[in-house]
Amino acid sequence: MTTSPQPPREPHPNHDRGLEFDLSTLMSRRSLGMFAGAGAAAALVACTPGGSTSGAASTTAAATSPATTTATPSTSASATPSASPTLTRAIAECGVEIPQETAGPFPGDGSNGPNVLEASGVVRQDITASFGTSTTKAEGIPLTVTLTLLDNANGCTPLAGAAVYAWHCDRDGKYSMYDAGLENENFLRGVQEADANGQVTFTTIYPGAYNGRWPHIHFEVFESMGNATAAGQVLAVSQIAMTAAACNEVYATAGYESSARNFPNTTLTSDNVFGDDGGIHQLAAMTGSVAGGYTAGLNVTV
Repeated sequence: MTTSPQPPREPHPNHDRGLEFDLSTLMSRRSLGMFAGAGAAAALVACTPGGSTSGAASTTAAATSPATTTATPSTSASATPSASPTLTRAIAECGVEIPQETAGPFPGDGSNGPNVLEASGVVRQDITASFGTSTTKAEGIPLTVTLTLLDNANGCTPLAGAAVYAWHCDRDGKYSMYDAGLENENFLRGVQEADANGQVTFTTIYPGAYNGRWPHIHFEVFESMGNATAAGQVLAVSQIAMTAAACNEVYATAGYESSARNFPNTTLTSDNVFGDDGGIHQLAAMTGSVAGGYTAGLNVTV
């Protein structure tokens, strides 16, 4: 990956035009499955695994959700659930619906061109590198993302066995499988199964900023791992918003020069996805620093 400055990248003409646009491409495959199944989707912001570092104070303050208890990650669906403060608080605050959002034009799930979900190797925790015919690694500041899935139809109990497909752009704001020169790459994409605590964790890099969008991570929630890898029924489609404090810190580092130029051009309130409510229900709770990496977390009620 080059670290030299690049000219601002214009957004794709169809980028994140909203859920109505996505439905036109998803309908044939999903048959309205996005809205069927376990009911409406909701989300709560929660802190993520790992301890605070020197930059934790500023990035934590930027997360506006009241849920600030540290979560303990697990990647095995057979793990024994614990009555952690994170789960207790998440269940108590359950009920705020997460907005159903656009998957954008670069989902890589078969609804708009290539389908990474059918590829062997897509089920993984570390999504920084491509898999299959390439091992190219996306460079950037380390980021650990944990989502806690809760079952709204059953008293917001942990949604063990569900699956999450997550994807996002690289530090230059480009997407694997789609952008020029990255058509044969599939980094920054992966699937994880929720453990007994309803948690999935991804190891990745901090996403870049491109014109027209606030920095974000896309995700789809499936009712099972089988549905995810077969591009089956989707329970929820949404996005995680990064915090302003963390973005300012990360984009001041080498390698994120284009993001530093693009980031000031879009605010949470002007963003065409988060702008309707300022992303209040999708804003990650974050801790960390440039030196030690960042953690981000979101509680998602399905």
